Amino acid sequence: MLLRTDPFRDLDRMFEQFTGTTNRPAVMHVDAEREGDTFYVYFDLPGVDPGSIDLTVERNVLQVRAQRHRLTKDGVETVISERPMGVFSRQLFLGDTLDSESLKATYDNGVLTLEIPVSAKAKPRRIAIGSGDSGRKQIKG
Repeated sequence: MLLRTDPFRDLDRMFEQFTGTTNRPAVMHVDAEREGDTFYVYFDLPGVDPGSIDLTVERNVLQVRAQRHRLTKDGVETVISERPMGVFSRQLFLGDTLDSESLKATYDNGVLTLEIPVSAKAKPRRIAIGSGDSGRKQIKG
């Protein structure tokens, strides 16, 4: 049997084990993109039970918390354990231009997808311009 020793990898693994606790949640990776009047935010959460995902919005702060448990079986010895387990957490600050009341969330294939529309008050609109010298004028035709 070939054994490979890498002390730095072992230190990284120990660090990840300690950072994924309820006291110090591990960070989840995120991507965000805009398509027209909608922002899409993608959180990588592979292997997470959808029931453990907690999504809250308070004022302009969006918080996502999730938990992944290690499945243990009687009589099975773990040989390698590199996948992070425990609590994952991420906070995003939403601008005033986003409509957090209309936020939609879906979880599919290990990816939590948020759809956040731009609020109506932030969209461009036309403003009528009146005449400044003598008020409004009526045009007869």
